[in-house]
Amino acid sequence: MALFVIASCQLMVVLDITIVNIALPQIQRSLEFSTTSLSWVVNAYTLTFGGLLLLGGRIGDILGRRRVFIFGVLLFVLASLLGGLAQNAGQLLAARALQGVGGAIASPTALSLVSTTFREGPERNRAFGVFAAVSAGGGAIGLLAGGILVEWLNWRWVLFVNVPIGLLIALATPRWIRESERHPGHFDITGALTSTVGMVLLVYGFIRAAQEGWRDALTLASFAAAVVVLTGFILVERRSRQPITPLHMFADRNRAGTYGIMLCLAAAIFGMFFFLTLFVQNVLEFSPLQAGLAFLPVSAVIAIGAGLASRFLPTYGPKPFMVVGAILAAAGLAWLTLTDVHSTYAGSVLGPMLVFSLGMGMEFVSLTLMALSNVSTRETGAASGLLNATQQVGGSLGLSILVTMYGTASTNEAEKQVPLFLRQATPGERLRFERTEQLPKPWSDEILTAGVSAAFIMAAIFTAVAALIALIVIQVRPSDLERLKGGAGPGPM
Repeated sequence: MALFVIASCQLMVVLDITIVNIALPQIQRSLEFSTTSLSWVVNAYTLTFGGLLLLGGRIGDILGRRRVFIFGVLLFVLASLLGGLAQNAGQLLAARALQGVGGAIASPTALSLVSTTFREGPERNRAFGVFAAVSAGGGAIGLLAGGILVEWLNWRWVLFVNVPIGLLIALATPRWIRESERHPGHFDITGALTSTVGMVLLVYGFIRAAQEGWRDALTLASFAAAVVVLTGFILVERRSRQPITPLHMFADRNRAGTYGIMLCLAAAIFGMFFFLTLFVQNVLEFSPLQAGLAFLPVSAVIAIGAGLASRFLPTYGPKPFMVVGAILAAAGLAWLTLTDVHSTYAGSVLGPMLVFSLGMGMEFVSLTLMALSNVSTRETGAASGLLNATQQVGGSLGLSILVTMYGTASTNEAEKQVPLFLRQATPGERLRFERTEQLPKPWSDEILTAGVSAAFIMAAIFTAVAALIALIVIQVRPSDLERLKGGAGPGPM
């Protein structure tokens, strides 16, 4: 029951990243977002989530993980309610950012509770397997849930649904989860703020570049400010007695490699869900419910990959699953680059999506175990927060880069398609284009698929880099295998 409560919270937090994806077309029409600015509905959540995860993990270590877990869940519930009631774009983005704060407090605490509740060895391996499967597969479940809610109700219910779920989790937690030991310390507020502001500026720079070009003054200023703030963040962390990001954790090559792999893979999985959702709804003309069902196999295959990895990890160690998983993910994304306006779901989307999902299932279990291996109990919150942070920051930063690739490729394609449209358009169609600046089908489909294909090329490069890191950096020691089998092994560093 403790694992059920913890996994339910992680599912709610992860699910909320993609449950909104399926509602993006409705949100765009309802609140008048452009296609490139629409990514902020995702990024407003993931940036505050990723930027404050380290502080959230630290808060749990100092104040007690159970009480902090409950507070994070309740804050998430409040933000979801406010988001569902939003009347304009600004209100929705503010609520999404507040959701990210709640998620940043609850999620690393949940992972720490797994580490401290279950004994090291097969029991903890299975618990991490469930947690990793939920983390990776929750995205696809979110798309299905979002499709049902948007189809039968409206886009606001993808946010309202968190309210009863979160309240049930908050009520069940005191009954099934015991409070953890508190560790004295202080909060690195300066580190949390500089990391979050720096990442927001960096992501804004990429999204602005997609809209206004790389020579735009505000784009260049945003990148420059991001470099200054993030450099300040590193200096603050080096001087802090209790930093939000314990830099010594990167001294372990396996842990540093794990964070690098997670950064790359998160960028790929965020991009896959975002762009495939747009493709199946706008080009294949799936309804929200059909789009949600289209992603359902992803969860099943991720669970299969996670199950295989958790079963054979004690025998082979995590490195083979890291390498093979990243190669499979790269192959799936490379296959998706072939999609065009004539593609079908069965012929062009399902196959590569399943290959990608099998690889991701293997990856998430291996990465979770490696990131928390050989970490003292005092720092499990910081270590789990850092893993989650690299996932969310990688997703936000990666999505912004992919949106930039999409924007550049679709703009180039539009220069070809607009003259073709104008040669064939009726006076009424020309007038509508001048008013909305939106091409009708099939010209709009050509533009979208050109952008999506370019984005998948970059996503495949991200996963190929992850495979190289796993192959070159990760080293599994005999003592690591002993701990995975339930042996004593050496004590934590």
